[in-house]
Amino acid sequence: MTAADSEPADEATFDVVVVGSGAAGMTAALTAADRGLSVVVIEKDRYYGGSTARSGGGVWVPDNELLRKANAGDSAELAATYLENLVGEQVSAERRRALLDNGPEMLSLVLRRTPMELKWIPGYSDYYPELPGGLAGGRTLEPKPFDGRLLGSELANLQPPYLKAPVGMTVTAAEYKWMNLIARHPRGLITAARVAVRRMISLARKRPLLALGQALVAGLRAGLQRADVPVWLSTSLLELETSGDRVTGVLVERRGAEVRVRARRGVILAAGGFERNERMRKQYQREPISTEWTVGAQENTGDAIEAGQRLGAALDLMDDAWWGPSIPLTGGPYFCLSERTLPGCVMVNAAGKRFVNEATPYVDAVHAMYAGNETGVSHIPCWLIADQRYRNRYTFAGLPPRQRFPGRWYKAGVVRSADTLEELAEAIEVPAGDLVQTVRRFNGFAHRGTDEDFRRGDSAYDHYYGDPRLQNPSLAPLEVAPFHAVKIVPGDLGTKGGLRTDPRSRVLRADGSPIDGLYAAGNASGAVMGNTYAGAGATIGPAMVFGYLAAQTIADS
Repeated sequence: MTAADSEPADEATFDVVVVGSGAAGMTAALTAADRGLSVVVIEKDRYYGGSTARSGGGVWVPDNELLRKANAGDSAELAATYLENLVGEQVSAERRRALLDNGPEMLSLVLRRTPMELKWIPGYSDYYPELPGGLAGGRTLEPKPFDGRLLGSELANLQPPYLKAPVGMTVTAAEYKWMNLIARHPRGLITAARVAVRRMISLARKRPLLALGQALVAGLRAGLQRADVPVWLSTSLLELETSGDRVTGVLVERRGAEVRVRARRGVILAAGGFERNERMRKQYQREPISTEWTVGAQENTGDAIEAGQRLGAALDLMDDAWWGPSIPLTGGPYFCLSERTLPGCVMVNAAGKRFVNEATPYVDAVHAMYAGNETGVSHIPCWLIADQRYRNRYTFAGLPPRQRFPGRWYKAGVVRSADTLEELAEAIEVPAGDLVQTVRRFNGFAHRGTDEDFRRGDSAYDHYYGDPRLQNPSLAPLEVAPFHAVKIVPGDLGTKGGLRTDPRSRVLRADGSPIDGLYAAGNASGAVMGNTYAGAGATIGPAMVFGYLAAQTIADS
């Protein structure tokens, strides 16, 4: 029994109350405990981990100890140059500097206080590596497979991944790249064999292995267990409590009863975004928009953001999200990472024409989809057009090479196939002549190895999921029937707008004054990345840094 459980049922007191159990919230709690503060994490869902557990688990924190040890070629100066050129005036230089100055210390604390191990993914480039300060080799870390037994009974409370893998199967982000190429490259077969052997060993030892976002969350949760930090599940934020102008705690609903949780030193809001709140999405974002297209956690309905608003907090970036082209499958959206970047496909709009570099970073791809609203030609939904050679060569949305698309995808109108491009155009209701001309023009580019229209393949990032056996790993013609069309909608990993914060994670009013005792991090706050995305893990890494900063600010005050 923890000290928290011994408190009266309708009241409890801690130094710090953290709302939300994703990477931002758990890093904040871990940091507060490291500074000797008593802390509780409250989580609305029956599971802990939020959208972090449903993610790829990448962590983008420049110039950290692991990158230095790996000789990744990073430095604080390079990272500062990169963010200045990428984000610019969208976000203050002070907040950008806070991210870079405190990121390495945050990561070192996490590695010291948890059993989690992280590793660099060499070659997973920054999303804009050609910008000054960008790295083609990348800055992204990912967790190594994590032994779920370290969590004990808490393993059962871990947020499930948004895509289920076969029992015992554990695939890291670095392995995912090569397993997509199992039919094209020896490393694909070697990787698949390694994953299969690991699966057999884990099953034989009855050792549940976790990967990606689940591994990251599990590591943080194990760290909180070691620090004796309670995590209250199925506990909903109702209101922020105040005394005068200071936030002094929260009112929550727990186990069917209202509980007042006092915070002697501060409240940290890290409860994710509002991607599952249709009212908020329609209020702040562009149509067409849907809560059915996000892979964010079900409980992310903007409660913490609106609670801060009621105290006069200002908002930032509410019109934006961590977008990504997604396939609206019957069982939920599939977030496309590699599918649209692999050679042998194009994306076309309602006019049957390309409108974007298909391999561009996913946030930019959806920004381009919405830009169609301004041209009068709809890009939503758009269609990914591929030929049978593409399907014979590459894994697609979990389907091995050559495997047919499931009948339910056709029945739902998500996929259409035809023997000719003209017939395919009729099936998806785009002008046949324009689609044929689009593919013919693209095929010419593919044969020459240069995309003259959208420069696909010019960036090192475009090549990461590409086919190394081709002259341009991003380009191949569409020539082999049948041809396929897959519906694409503007999905997301979560929203990126929220409460306005300063470089110390303090929540601000419109006049720039801080709300005493209130802090925010992660998707409950306006993103330090502005309208862009620096690299894989640039959602989670900064969320962890500003969660860390919130706790450090409280401890220092």
